Amino acid sequence: MRRLFQLSLALAIALTVLVGLRYPGAYWAMVVVAPLGLLGIYDMVQSHNSILRNFPVLGHFRYFFEFVSPEIQQYFIERNTDGTPLSRNHRRIVFERSRHSGATHPFGTELDLYDERHVALRHSMYPAKRLEEPPRVTIGGPECRQPYSASLLNISAMSFGAISSHAILAMSNGAKMGGFYHNTGEGGLSDYHLRGGGDLVWQIGTAYFGCRTKDGRFDPKPFEEQANKAQVKMIELKLSQGAKPGHGGVLPAVKNTPEIARIRILQPHTMVVSPPGHPEFSDAQGMLELIQRLRELCGGKPVGIKLCVGRKDELVELCRAMQSAGTAPDFITVDGAEGGTGAAPLEYSDSVGLPLMPALAFVDRTLRDFDLRDRVRVIASGKALTAVSIIERVAYGADLCNSARAFMLSVGCIQAQRCDTNKCPTGVATQDPMLVKGLSVEDKKTQVAKFHHNTLEAVLDLMASCGVTDLGQFHPEMFIHGAQAAKE
Repeated sequence: MRRLFQLSLALAIALTVLVGLRYPGAYWAMVVVAPLGLLGIYDMVQSHNSILRNFPVLGHFRYFFEFVSPEIQQYFIERNTDGTPLSRNHRRIVFERSRHSGATHPFGTELDLYDERHVALRHSMYPAKRLEEPPRVTIGGPECRQPYSASLLNISAMSFGAISSHAILAMSNGAKMGGFYHNTGEGGLSDYHLRGGGDLVWQIGTAYFGCRTKDGRFDPKPFEEQANKAQVKMIELKLSQGAKPGHGGVLPAVKNTPEIARIRILQPHTMVVSPPGHPEFSDAQGMLELIQRLRELCGGKPVGIKLCVGRKDELVELCRAMQSAGTAPDFITVDGAEGGTGAAPLEYSDSVGLPLMPALAFVDRTLRDFDLRDRVRVIASGKALTAVSIIERVAYGADLCNSARAFMLSVGCIQAQRCDTNKCPTGVATQDPMLVKGLSVEDKKTQVAKFHHNTLEAVLDLMASCGVTDLGQFHPEMFIHGAQAAKE
């Protein structure tokens, strides 16, 4: 190919010169020939890319098609039931419920109902009377002085920095309109979270952003000041998350802007690596002591933990410590290994942690074994998108659900999967001012509230169809899996 390129370039130049002798206008062809020739020469002499060196100019087409392949896959190849982590049908149901009163699907299911991954509800021959309002869940154990009444569906943890200011404003405004909470993510309590006016859960991660000392330890003074704001309803101490459990996040210097540095109490334009674990404790007793300290500093608001279950013996040890100390977190947020993040090493997102359903069942069962279930609420985090997915999580042990990706879709996310590049085309997961500007807060806040409302209305419909009037009546046996259906 190198020889062919050399011959083609020489021929193109010779033809241009010869034709130009008779038709001077032909020299304009050099506008195309010259840059391609220079590019080809550079490709041949560079040494860092063997494809371009062996196939000058032509090799660039490979990288162009690789660049646009996600769009080609999504727009032209992907079927309605394809697409990961969320299928086209599931993305569509969010879009429709964000804009209209409901979402319908024509001509029957497109799924293979005998596939072992398929999950369906067992309905009742005698439907129950439909509830008028979605149930709410009170969070707060005996040590809590300011219990919180939570919606069945809420916005999961997303930090300012991971998502844009306009996305946060739209979600927080939507949460206020719909009466549900918005988790801040570990990036701190930003001005945008507060400006939206919605109820907030302030998440405290291993780097203690927003309440840290210069050396990255917990600082009670800024925590107490922020945690006692009226909008902050609960505190969540994050131990790990599903997409990268046991792995600390990295804030690159280029993303550590003066605004983000002020919110997180950092030096701007410096790279910050969050530790994988909390510097303030290294065992169950130390964790419970910090939880109690946080509860006192925030005026008795609910304080809980978020984790992705890994070693089961550690959760058993934690429950044993709770029972012995007579104190416990007010809630445990369980994140499955299928949880999402803007950026994670592939090994972690693919191969670390327990999936959500078995994790929920284990946490619920363990809390009951130690007689702690009545005082500790369980929150399911991860891919709660449809009414069936919410009910399934409740059946396996959750009291309520958090979702991040569903609410990202409700403000315009198209699953472009460029969250880690700062080039999100919809302005959701980027800090590029030009891209952020394209996301209209006024329009999207209404879509957030509509999606929440319409999804919970669908939950009420399904409850009635199953003959259920209380969420506590759901249990795993009410679900049937495809492989099981073939045997019945």
